[in-house]
Amino acid sequence: MVVSSYGKDMGSVRPGYEFDEFSQAYLIFKNNNLSIDVASPKGGKAEPDKYNSEKLYNKTLLEDKQALSLLDNTIATANINADDYNAIYIVGGKGAMFDLPFDPSLQEIILNLYKREHTVISSVCHGPAAFVNVVDDKDYIINGVELTSFCNVEEELFGKKWVKEFPFSLETKLESRGAIFKQTDFMLSKVVVSGKFVTGQNPFSTTKSAEAVVESLGLTPVKREFYNDERSAYLIQDVLDNTKTIAWAEEELDKNNANYDLPLVAAYGYYKILASTENNEELRKGIALVELTSPHFFNENLQYLLAKTYVSLGEKDKARRIANDLISKDLMKEESEKLLKELN
Repeated sequence: MVVSSYGKDMGSVRPGYEFDEFSQAYLIFKNNNLSIDVASPKGGKAEPDKYNSEKLYNKTLLEDKQALSLLDNTIATANINADDYNAIYIVGGKGAMFDLPFDPSLQEIILNLYKREHTVISSVCHGPAAFVNVVDDKDYIINGVELTSFCNVEEELFGKKWVKEFPFSLETKLESRGAIFKQTDFMLSKVVVSGKFVTGQNPFSTTKSAEAVVESLGLTPVKREFYNDERSAYLIQDVLDNTKTIAWAEEELDKNNANYDLPLVAAYGYYKILASTENNEELRKGIALVELTSPHFFNENLQYLLAKTYVSLGEKDKARRIANDLISKDLMKEESEKLLKELN
């Protein structure tokens, strides 16, 4: 596993690697009895961005002394003998954009795996940045390869803090190197397997990408329980893809809401609305996700956004109902009263 060395002060000064991505992938590799080393461009202790230590996968990893020792004492990529490994998994995080593409030792490791048989080259989120400058016989090794990564839409929605400092746009750069870029809707699971390459689009693609690595090594991944946020992302995907109905999702949350991250589902609806202002069909999907969580998770800002969105769709009665409900709860009263006056 490879992580960025760039991070400093938990991402406040310089972005690092994503601890969530590391912990989820590491636990899958460990539970499937793979031997794991952790490397970084500089070696030594690698610093992640700020993360939630209460998430189950992070909590589990923080209790794993071996894993913590590997992160505190990463092997410098210059000291790695690539012949000792059958696979590489490059963890994402915004720090990956700043050091991994320009590390000649990492490029040599990737090229070694590329040239040998029965090897796996894998990454998640911003991890594919490590591939963009790797060349074999004057041709980029990703030329003609189907890949995914954190995409331009996701950068626009979620990457505002550091994206202006990036040396390049990852999706655009991968395509310029000849990669065939694949993606799904923002922050939903997407894993692409193409030849030796296994790539995941974003943090919610971590578990499936790690299991795809296990499969590519000729093993059958052990069965496991989904994490609540992972299960929530799959529910969102099922609803958006019409694989499952809203009625099914309502019943599922009524019965099993403790197994889901309801604020995550609601927040996805929020971003779906923001990203779909010119597409009424997509707007309604965002509305459906927010309303799906409303009986279990109430947020006045989300409700007010729903009211304004209904106004934009010409559904004034629904907007009035939400505004009046907020006023009755003494929440966002001034804004809701103003909205009602505009409607009248």
